[in-house]
Amino acid sequence: MQQFLPNGNTKLVILIGNPVGHSLSPKMHTSAFIKIGFNAVYLACNVELSRLKQTVEAIRALNIIGANVTIPHKIEIMKYLDEIDPIANDIGAINTIVNKDGILYATNTDGIGAVRSLKESHIRLDNITTTMIGAGGVARPIAFYLLNEINHLYITDIKHEAASKLKSDLEKRYPNKISTFSNDVGTLSEILKSSDLLINCTPVGMFPNIDNTPVPISLLRKDLAVFDVVYNPIQTKLVKNALSLGAIAIGGIKMFLYQGVEGFELWTGKKAPVKLMENIIVNELSSK
Repeated sequence: MQQFLPNGNTKLVILIGNPVGHSLSPKMHTSAFIKIGFNAVYLACNVELSRLKQTVEAIRALNIIGANVTIPHKIEIMKYLDEIDPIANDIGAINTIVNKDGILYATNTDGIGAVRSLKESHIRLDNITTTMIGAGGVARPIAFYLLNEINHLYITDIKHEAASKLKSDLEKRYPNKISTFSNDVGTLSEILKSSDLLINCTPVGMFPNIDNTPVPISLLRKDLAVFDVVYNPIQTKLVKNALSLGAIAIGGIKMFLYQGVEGFELWTGKKAPVKLMENIIVNELSSK
């Protein structure tokens, strides 16, 4: 890759969160900017809650072209922005900001990225039935954007109230398309018989507990596609089990990749170098 040195015309994109030192985004995005010849750098900024409003004001004052927002600021930052994508507003959290000539527009590319990763992996979404395990923070954006495509969504969580709350929020936009069910293997087995796609939104199977899986292999089958949001390890036991049966199965690395791709394309107005970005993520995770 060619050497890059910033100059007086170099644009800036930032990551706002706390902590941010572990983030793969600066290397991924800056490398992608260089690859397409877009004169910009991406920096991670550790921001305390008390400095959040000032940080948003700095985006305008310094003409920063965009930002990502991560934990713990995805909700609180919304009050300081000018325009929020309607679905992201319903989700109640944003992760991407675009500076449109001083007007700060925000969206949530987590859900967009999840849907795009499924489509890019040749998983059919139109009119299918999906089962989602877990109703926490990562489940919300996926569910809100997925219901634009699918016919019905079944949701379960170890906390029944969490599943019920997500169902209630989703039904304001998508009435009669969501059901909840009890979190036990017997009920899950019955629900999966009529499902085309299984999504794991829990941390089960995440490093170091890599031998755990939220769904026994006996409940999987060749024609049940699987999406596991866990990306460390790159292939969880759930993904490996599904692949061993001949099913289409993808891990959370694809969602992370495509949420980044969506942001990149919003900031630059250009197509992202997807393969380069994916290789950087895989190499960084493999080296840890």
